[in-house]
Amino acid sequence: MTSISPTVALACELIEKPSVTPEDYDCQAVMINRLEALGFKTTLLPFEEVKNFWSIRGNAGPVVVFAGHTDVVPSGPLAQWHTPPFEPTIKNGLLFGRGAADMKGSLAAMVTACERFTAAHPDHRGQIAFLITSDEEGIAINGTVKVIEYLQQQGQPIEWCLVGEPSSTATVGDVIKNGRRGSLGAKLIIKGIQGHVAYPHKAINPIHQAAPALAELAATEWDQGNQFFPATSFQISNINAGTGATNVIPGEVEVLFNFRFSTELTEQELKTKTETILQKHNVDYTIEWSLSGNPFLTSTGELVDAAVQAIKSITGIDTELSTAGGTSDGRFIAPTGAQVVELGPVNETIHKVNEQVNIADLDTLSTIYEQILEKLLT
Repeated sequence: MTSISPTVALACELIEKPSVTPEDYDCQAVMINRLEALGFKTTLLPFEEVKNFWSIRGNAGPVVVFAGHTDVVPSGPLAQWHTPPFEPTIKNGLLFGRGAADMKGSLAAMVTACERFTAAHPDHRGQIAFLITSDEEGIAINGTVKVIEYLQQQGQPIEWCLVGEPSSTATVGDVIKNGRRGSLGAKLIIKGIQGHVAYPHKAINPIHQAAPALAELAATEWDQGNQFFPATSFQISNINAGTGATNVIPGEVEVLFNFRFSTELTEQELKTKTETILQKHNVDYTIEWSLSGNPFLTSTGELVDAAVQAIKSITGIDTELSTAGGTSDGRFIAPTGAQVVELGPVNETIHKVNEQVNIADLDTLSTIYEQILEKLLT
């Protein structure tokens, strides 16, 4: 691999480490060694089995943070991979391996961008920092959210944050995420009375009780979205009831559902409206709510401007600002008041077998990151 670029070489070094969440497998040590050689000062922040680190260069001024994760999802069926998932392989200009796009390629691009930028501007204004976790693909309770708590306790502000999630659709830089919808899940249990199907008058069928309420929830227009977000969506992901026998009326039904919601609604408004509908239908229920993250949005500002201009300058693309897709660790960083943008490689193969990234895209991404630093810190 002597002919490949420093960015691609570092991506390969990270991919060969089988860091299935929440394992880091010394990926962070590789990054820390490269960063400390540039004058970054590192704080290790492990929480239970999760490894995290905060590394910062500079002593004063606004902070640009590169945020990301070293953990990856499991490889899936090995027989379906063309090459072993943790043996980085380059074929026809593509780098194959688990994490190539999500997001070890981005991590490599971040590091090499900083290497070039600090060589050219050893006394740059402001500060550059890395916030890296091994708990993004998992339950995400001991990763970025805990690091943010630590930083707030230390009084460490974040002005701008670049998250390396694979945001692009067809070519690197064509889409950046300047926000994300919130995610609110629930486990709803509607209670009835179990009985024999031949004697329905002696039982209460909770599925029959639930159906009209669920139909109304599914048909409700929660909001109309806005210029940055689509309308809030309600989706039932699982319904479970019964003993497995066809002649038994179940005693309860369990329903799992999720809202992906915009900035037009709050978590509490969704809860209140949902429970109003349930009460309207006179169902006997209990509900457990789980908030994965509130919506966040960076509609304008120096970071969005720098990213849009850098992409245009390097690729010629007029990038699209988008809030589509799932959640990211940006949901933990944005509430601090930071401007947050997600910018990374093409996401076509993330979490799939034969995950891949165009090696030219990694070099382009690194150059984009470097130019963003130029625009913000020089």
